[in-house]
Amino acid sequence: MRCPYCNQDNTRVVDSRPVEDTNSIRRRRMCDVCGRRFTTYEMIEAIPLIVIKKDEKREEYDRSKLQGGILRACYKRPVSIEQIDSIVDFIESEIFNMEEREIPSSRIGELVMEKLKNLDAVAYVRFASVYREFKDVNTFMEELKKFLE
Repeated sequence: MRCPYCNQDNTRVVDSRPVEDTNSIRRRRMCDVCGRRFTTYEMIEAIPLIVIKKDEKREEYDRSKLQGGILRACYKRPVSIEQIDSIVDFIESEIFNMEEREIPSSRIGELVMEKLKNLDAVAYVRFASVYREFKDVNTFMEELKKFLE
């Protein structure tokens, strides 16, 4: 690591600690030449995950979109933010552990429905109605029958 003050590459780490809420480490360094201290942050470089939408368009995975969809499904339901974050964390670990660079949005949707089904029936039906694009009451009733079985 080069010193930002004297541009020498003789520096050493004097303190390291994790940064809260992120996957990075804060390091205090000291230059062996000029003796000045500076801070660096080290983080894992993640390979971007691409989501293949229903219309075959591709976009980069966005945690906030996943979280927003689940939040809308759980609106005014007895589901805590911690439970929602837990679902999002679970789904993220599932899709990133697949080690695929591209994943269909349908796979993410199925994972969400699987988790919501066990958490809250109303949130499940809300999410399914948007995700499955129910065209009429009959398709809605078919999904309800599947859920009740």
